[in-house]
Amino acid sequence: MKKVLCGICLILSLTSNVWAQDVNTVNVDVLAKTSSSWSGRALPGYTKGNPEITILKITIPPKVQLPLHLHPVINAGVLLKGELTVVTEDNKTLHLKAGDSIVEVVNQWHFGKNEGNEPAEIIVFYAGIQNTPITIKK
Repeated sequence: MKKVLCGICLILSLTSNVWAQDVNTVNVDVLAKTSSSWSGRALPGYTKGNPEITILKITIPPKVQLPLHLHPVINAGVLLKGELTVVTEDNKTLHLKAGDSIVEVVNQWHFGKNEGNEPAEIIVFYAGIQNTPITIKK
């Protein structure tokens, strides 16, 4: 009986450690890793200068279209809520839904639009150079 109880205690001990590990395990999901933008163009090389990282949370109301613009710096984001459609000047189109990532086009005219019925919320990370704009409107 003593051996059975010790065996049960050992099983319970091991099982509880496995559960504890599951709760405390860090999970990493790669959302994007690429050397090209969503349109298939290669990302440009980094320019010289003092680096400046900008992180923006952008909320686009339903049925709103952003003006035509370009980014002279590499940027990437994750759509947190809603839906977003990105269209280049030559009519390449990308549809995003919540949870999708985007590696944005660089030095290419494009616009985003929220065709959905709820606000689109996106976090965007820009890898720029100090005193250089991250967005230029046409």
